[in-house]
Amino acid sequence: MADIKAPVFPESVADGTIVEWHVTEGQQVNRDDLLAEIETDKVVLEVVAPDNGVVTKIVKQVDDTVLSDELIAQFEAGASASADTATEAPAEPAQAADGGEPVQAAAKSDSNDADHKDQSPAVRKAAKESGVDPKEVEGSGRGGRVTKTDMANPTLKSDSSIKSDSGRPVAESTGERTEKRVPMTRLRKTVANRLLSASQDTAMLTTFNEVNMKPLMDMRAKYKEQFEKRHGVRLGFMSLFVKAATEALKRFPAVNASLDGDDIVYHGYYDIGVAVSSDRGLVVPVLRDTDRMSMADVESRIRELGGLAQKGKLGLNDMTGGTFTISNGGVFGSLMSTPILNPPQTAILGMHAINDRPMAVDGKVEILPMMYLALSYDHRMIDGKEAVQFLVTIKELVEDPAMLLLDL
Repeated sequence: MADIKAPVFPESVADGTIVEWHVTEGQQVNRDDLLAEIETDKVVLEVVAPDNGVVTKIVKQVDDTVLSDELIAQFEAGASASADTATEAPAEPAQAADGGEPVQAAAKSDSNDADHKDQSPAVRKAAKESGVDPKEVEGSGRGGRVTKTDMANPTLKSDSSIKSDSGRPVAESTGERTEKRVPMTRLRKTVANRLLSASQDTAMLTTFNEVNMKPLMDMRAKYKEQFEKRHGVRLGFMSLFVKAATEALKRFPAVNASLDGDDIVYHGYYDIGVAVSSDRGLVVPVLRDTDRMSMADVESRIRELGGLAQKGKLGLNDMTGGTFTISNGGVFGSLMSTPILNPPQTAILGMHAINDRPMAVDGKVEILPMMYLALSYDHRMIDGKEAVQFLVTIKELVEDPAMLLLDL
């Protein structure tokens, strides 16, 4: 008999919550099969089977809190599921019926499996996080299929009364007026607490500027095909902003520092977090040593991390640390915002939508693609002069990309 334990969490993660078991007691599994998912403050961790065998006992149930390396189940390697388990597990309702009823129960189970397979991974993920059963939602897709958009703003069927895993109603339909009560996910609660802490425990201030994106857009249009052919990845705007921010951080070390009690910690490396929106909420994977990365490296890594974020596969190492953060609300159409700090970092850069605006250039009015930039910073650590000069440096480097190449 072997123990199945929760993963060893890093020091920054106190505990986790079991959000789903993919097996039942007595079920036979193969090596590396997914057994359970544990959600921490940062990511969802997967627990897999250590060998071929049978899960003999589940110790921790869904919604239970688990500590690092804590026992969650017992496992017998090399064992096979008993015949009773194999027949009973998929059709429990058949035990209370007589005659031909077990066949009907099996058919119902097959129908449920078919419904599950007909749902996209995005729909299944949304269902797991919200507690809303897709079968109770009016689908707008082809043939009435439920889409990810339907799950984000569900219109419930008239006879629905949906319950969470704990049995507590999370959504009810009353005529045309629908209300939904959904427990916050662990990640959402953590984000909420961190944002509240950042606003209460820091002297946050935001400075703004605007940048002419035409030089960067012209460069991208001229070289994007060659860039993609050479490096196998598309040339975007984020890579240049990351490189510009890295250069600005070199010039203004206080912006790359953090506060630890009464101490100021100046970091001799540049780890930039890039805020990414996922189905689970906002996550901030970190690009390591951006001063050593090329623009192609940055684009490739952002694409890789973004894909992992959408699949919920980001690891703890992908999201820990970070000395500075960039958030791009412009991809959602945001014109201007005041981004909130990501403690213990002391600054965050906000990018926004690119819009054509009339601008005065050499005494004449020109229509130029402009973007507002926002730098939120902790005024306890960074003076206003440093913050403004830091943001101006980014503006100058973006408006003249050759300065980065020439190290000017």
